[in-house]
Amino acid sequence: MAIDKPKSPKRKKLKGNHPLKARSAISRNKSKKFNRKNANFVPLGKNKFIDDIKEKGKDKEEVRTTKKEIVNSKVETVLLSSLPAAQQLDFFLDRFQSANKSKLSPLELEAYRDTCMVELSKDANQDAENINKHIKDAFGESWKEVLCDGNLFEGTIEPGSPAVLIISVSALSSLELLRGLKVYTKNCRPAKLFAKHMKVEEQIELLRSRVNIASGTPSRIKKLIDMDALMLSRLAIIVLDIRRDVKGYSLLTLPQVSAEFWNLYRAHLNERIIEGSTRICFYGLAELPNSKQK
Repeated sequence: MAIDKPKSPKRKKLKGNHPLKARSAISRNKSKKFNRKNANFVPLGKNKFIDDIKEKGKDKEEVRTTKKEIVNSKVETVLLSSLPAAQQLDFFLDRFQSANKSKLSPLELEAYRDTCMVELSKDANQDAENINKHIKDAFGESWKEVLCDGNLFEGTIEPGSPAVLIISVSALSSLELLRGLKVYTKNCRPAKLFAKHMKVEEQIELLRSRVNIASGTPSRIKKLIDMDALMLSRLAIIVLDIRRDVKGYSLLTLPQVSAEFWNLYRAHLNERIIEGSTRICFYGLAELPNSKQK
């Protein structure tokens, strides 16, 4: 015979401001402050030690930010080739001496003249699309004969001797500028002088014909000169591509490439600059000491 369980007495609802109702509310609020997983958890106030560490961290971050602002205020980013030739030459010789880790004597410095630098127009941007305009202006009225003709002339125009040599930090930068010069390379193929996807044998074969424009990286250019495949008898302008790559490096700031460039310059280009047969053309932005800070 089933036995009915006794029913538990119903709790009476506490009405109004009953003292038992107030106590139960207080106990519920207190329980929320404690961690249910840890019955022994006791909430603590502010930790002065941790707060001090955080404040010191903020102070250090402010110091680092201030240092960056000071450094940035001492330099300005400019289109180097739009500056007067004398200022460009000072920049170039400063980098040259820094690479050599020695200063040139006054007599050696006198051998370099402002005329060895190319001043480009300030009106056009110095990007891949506008390089054809700048190079055309640099050659003046003779641009078509020098840059577009594809025929060899014995005794005057040797095979593999470009009139324009572009030196870049990478194969990608080199190709970008060559694309901007397509208007001049319809009758005479440009020479791509870099190691990426290009064999030395292919480049030697191309340099057996007339070349007006060549573009590449320092190490491969030097190698081809040393092999007597790339000739410099017609070289009128060296374009130093100082535009920055995606990582922020350029021809003169990426350590390994910069060292390779200065090796190339000392071995094959410096003498031509001094004797005045070749000029230097900077292409892109460079950081210079801020003249306002002097």
